[in-house]
Amino acid sequence: MGFEPPQRLVRALGETYGDAVAAEWLGELPELAEDTLEDAGLVAERVMAPGGRSSLVVLVPDAVVKIAPGFARPDLERDALAHWNGWGAARLLGETGNGGLVLERLHPEVSLRSLPEAKALLEAAGTVRKLWVEPPAGHGFESVAGRTDRQAEAMERYRSDDEAGELVAAALAAREELVARSPETLLLHGQFRQGKVLAGDRAPWLAVGPEPLVGERAYDLARLVRDRVEDLVAASSGASAARRRVNKLADALDVDRERLRGWTLFRAVESATRSLTAGRRADAELLLEFAGWL
Repeated sequence: MGFEPPQRLVRALGETYGDAVAAEWLGELPELAEDTLEDAGLVAERVMAPGGRSSLVVLVPDAVVKIAPGFARPDLERDALAHWNGWGAARLLGETGNGGLVLERLHPEVSLRSLPEAKALLEAAGTVRKLWVEPPAGHGFESVAGRTDRQAEAMERYRSDDEAGELVAAALAAREELVARSPETLLLHGQFRQGKVLAGDRAPWLAVGPEPLVGERAYDLARLVRDRVEDLVAASSGASAARRRVNKLADALDVDRERLRGWTLFRAVESATRSLTAGRRADAELLLEFAGWL
């Protein structure tokens, strides 16, 4: 079968790592995918679309194979999944000779986004709670401070932006205060949101697609706060609903409200500046409006 990469993967790799770097790997991907499955003795059913943002996801009988470029650090996802060992996340079943990950097969068409919002947030909270464990000894995971330091540096160019400048300054100030006193160092999912939690057979809901790092729970929870941001912005009560969501999630998971609010602000504005850089102004405007409510 053909292994053409979904457009979401092409776009995301280009935006994150640069078009030239992404294009080189994408050009090799069809042959790489064939070799990966052949070496592992697996037969492809179909490529998942829209699929992931950093890897080609191929459904095979009773499993899933993820093929990602080395610069996306699939080894870190492997290490996190191995450490969780199926507790709250898809189970790592093995690794191919060229670094592809063989994972427990879930139901990709059924994520928490298919549930009503209140139920989805409840199930999300129960799932992410399981992932917050002590990292393994000698781990190579990046810290929240390290990851956000690079992001903050990239955001600086927007300090003088007429539309985003004020929020960028507020987000950067919030980050400085947050990293100066981090209360815990736990293994985090890194990109936890409703779409990253899929229905399973072994457990009702399991997380997928971590971009793991170590730090405080409030950082990990911050991305979940803005889930379904389009619906929030479209609603007349969106601002108050967003603030209630911060408080509800913080209280449910025993996370400091102000730290969750600060990380939610930073992560929303950081995503908005990346959208501006990529020319996705409509996405940036949604995120900036949301951030302004916090």
